[in-house]
Amino acid sequence: MRILLIEDDALIGDGLKIGLEKLGFSVDWFTDGAEGEEALFQAPYAAVILDLGLPKKDGLEILQDWRRKNKKEPVLILTARGDVDQRIAGLNSGADDYLGKPFALKEVQARLNALIRRSGGQAAPIIRHGKVEFDPETRKVRLDGRETVLAPKELALLELLLLNKNRVLSKETIENKIYSWDEEVSSNAVEVHVHHLRKKLGREIVKTVNKIGYILGDE
Repeated sequence: MRILLIEDDALIGDGLKIGLEKLGFSVDWFTDGAEGEEALFQAPYAAVILDLGLPKKDGLEILQDWRRKNKKEPVLILTARGDVDQRIAGLNSGADDYLGKPFALKEVQARLNALIRRSGGQAAPIIRHGKVEFDPETRKVRLDGRETVLAPKELALLELLLLNKNRVLSKETIENKIYSWDEEVSSNAVEVHVHHLRKKLGREIVKTVNKIGYILGDE
């Protein structure tokens, strides 16, 4: 899933981007508050990691502006401002969760997964569809109880479809959701990922809607 990261600390930002990408996320990282705020209007993100102390525009101000403009993406505030008043201010400004520095990457992953699940109307930690099970935390997929290995983008596509069970997703939407700005996308990338998912999980896992896009198949 595609994540927007706005963090001006180079060490923390680089560590988060590399770490989250190894865990299967696509990450667009901005160090400037004003540029980061605008990025949310330019691409579809599953969630946002937002620092508070940013150059050019403070994180709380960014968050308040997003919510006033009806941007509903889940936001995880990640900051050194750890006192209770700052946490309350962040939550009251529209944040969905709060994590103080220092932090463990696994906890960031777990909180992001929870936010993404809830925003997609999926409360259970394990997502099931027919004979397929997906665990967002371990990034493992099982078919009939047996683990099936998927390539990173195949896994990202499956997760996207599982979180949008009743929606037809266009090819462009899928590309924008699973690729970051610095990744190259071949013209037939989505078709290839769909082909591989069908080969590994059964042809019924993805349904093609002619001239529109793709949707999760019937259970």
